[in-house]
Amino acid sequence: MLTLDFPPVNAMSPALMNGLYDGLQMALADDAVKAIVLICAGRTFIAGADLKSMGKVAPKIDFFALQDEIENSAKPTVAALHGTPLGGGLETALTFHYRIAVPSARMGLPEVNLGLLPGGGGTQRLPRITGAAAALDLMITGRQVPAAEALSIGLIDRLATEGSLREDAIAFAKELAASGVKPQRVRDLEDKVAADRQHPEIFSDFRAKNAAKIKGLDAPQAIIRCVEAAVAGPWEAGLVVERAEFKILLEGPQSAALRHIFMAERAAQKIPGLAADAPKRNFAKVGVVGAGTMGSGITLAFLAAGIPVTVVETGQEALDRGVARIRETITSRVERGKLAAAAGDAQLAGLSSSLELAALADADLVIEAIFENMDVKKALFADLSKVVRADAVLASNTSFLDVNEIASAATHPERVLGMHFFSPANIMRLLEVVRGKATSTEVLGSVMALGKKLGKVPVVSGVCPGFIGNRILRVRQDEADTMVLDGVLPWDIDRVLTDFGFPMGPFAMQDMAGLDVVIRGADTVPGRLVAAGRRGQKGGGGYYDYDANRKASPSPAALAIIAEVNGGKTAKLDDQTILSRLLMPMINEGAKILEEGIALRGSDIDMVWIAGYGWPAHKGGPMFYADLIGLKQVVETLGKLGLTPAPLLRKLAEEGGSLANYANA
Repeated sequence: MLTLDFPPVNAMSPALMNGLYDGLQMALADDAVKAIVLICAGRTFIAGADLKSMGKVAPKIDFFALQDEIENSAKPTVAALHGTPLGGGLETALTFHYRIAVPSARMGLPEVNLGLLPGGGGTQRLPRITGAAAALDLMITGRQVPAAEALSIGLIDRLATEGSLREDAIAFAKELAASGVKPQRVRDLEDKVAADRQHPEIFSDFRAKNAAKIKGLDAPQAIIRCVEAAVAGPWEAGLVVERAEFKILLEGPQSAALRHIFMAERAAQKIPGLAADAPKRNFAKVGVVGAGTMGSGITLAFLAAGIPVTVVETGQEALDRGVARIRETITSRVERGKLAAAAGDAQLAGLSSSLELAALADADLVIEAIFENMDVKKALFADLSKVVRADAVLASNTSFLDVNEIASAATHPERVLGMHFFSPANIMRLLEVVRGKATSTEVLGSVMALGKKLGKVPVVSGVCPGFIGNRILRVRQDEADTMVLDGVLPWDIDRVLTDFGFPMGPFAMQDMAGLDVVIRGADTVPGRLVAAGRRGQKGGGGYYDYDANRKASPSPAALAIIAEVNGGKTAKLDDQTILSRLLMPMINEGAKILEEGIALRGSDIDMVWIAGYGWPAHKGGPMFYADLIGLKQVVETLGKLGLTPAPLLRKLAEEGGSLANYANA
């Protein structure tokens, strides 16, 4: 028995590799040992690589040599899996001759999420044990496979009894040793790839079926090529392909962007002046004021996290409508198999409603989700201060208004902050946590931890119009509107952004939100569209016309209205010019936000735009993208566009600095 113990997740480090190598050599040299079992202490089998230690200390032998030592063992070897064997951990398990796992184990090769591929032989061994179709699915989705599914596709050989992994693994190893069967290396398995060889259309069919998902993404394309090499064989040739493809990805911009975002999400949790282990409040009871679209979505997010919610509205009809929407959403998820019936019942049991603010008297947190009117919000916070406990946290879901002014209406403004959810609030990952000038660090830290519990990506923002996300969005929309007034077609602008990787462009997005929501004046294009009854998707037309399935097509009616506003101007810009005019102001505004201290760090801005606004993750966010193309180039392009570069941007460009890595103390 070889036991690895390297808390918290037995990550593959040089020390762990050395221990595994030494233990293996001892077992191989001991004539009394007839079989070898590898098991891990703690909560999981090897859960990937230890990024902190890799490259700092060299192990006795490298990972590939260690794999060869394991795979070439003359004695049968068994990997005993529990927890989450992922990445290099699962690749290590695949070098053992056999695998056994408890039913609760979940395993996978998620390297694609970092713009990489399994570079430890995973792209070559997995097809040989599961077949090409299953291997492609696992590696390109990066999903974690439950043990029962892993057994069905051949990824593991046996299920252990939950709680008896050690005993069952030993019994399995003794059975193998007694059988006298020669150890079977995964690399030598041929039946699955031989069968796949007869169906080369597997790969063209997979590419066609997943064309939209993998468009423009380097890692999935490289994984497909590696699996093709595995099927074609031989082993050594496939391994050469895998290592070459891995090197290209590792040195490429997409993996750098995805690794940046991976680290950015973790960095966003770090608040200057607040220790990571500082005590956090327990939000056991939550109130939501407002049962509209946002209030209902926020309520659903809390119920899904197991936190009871009391929803308050001013009128019975609005309250009934909101409660019905919440109940219908939960019931639908149960009916579609997305939620267990017992879990759905528990969520519904956690929902209560009232027409009286007094129902929130014992709430630990109250979030207002009413319409964007400062006077109404201030009146509400004054009323809430009379009802709730003095230590209860009060939060506003405002997307644009001054949180400091809202807090001024409440007693104990240190317990007030913004919690800007994004619609639909039960689905969208971003949560902007807006820190007012009086907000206590303890309240801020507690709400950030709560955001994680809700499954959100919480990012701290200071107070300014629009905070981080909408402030940057506003400058992009201003530039898009200006181009339309100059005669550029709105769908050309949208297309350039979707080609870049956004899910939709600015005008399709406005149509989806509703032009009556984003209207800026009666004489603007959206104002004229609304006056003509064109409110967007919900009205059958805005900038675009929509059919019964809300499929969009360019609208002649919208073009006529645009012509009325801009005097019939027409202009044709090349795609790169359109892209620069959209993205460069965003980067410049991000630099201003950093300079003003609204964002704690450049990577926080990137996280906001990745998690909330559809910036393509493989392009790292606006600050990372600026670094990628070069800050000097950004400054030069801004000048050509007639825009003044932010002082911080100009300074970093001159110093060779970085926007993505910039941090305020």
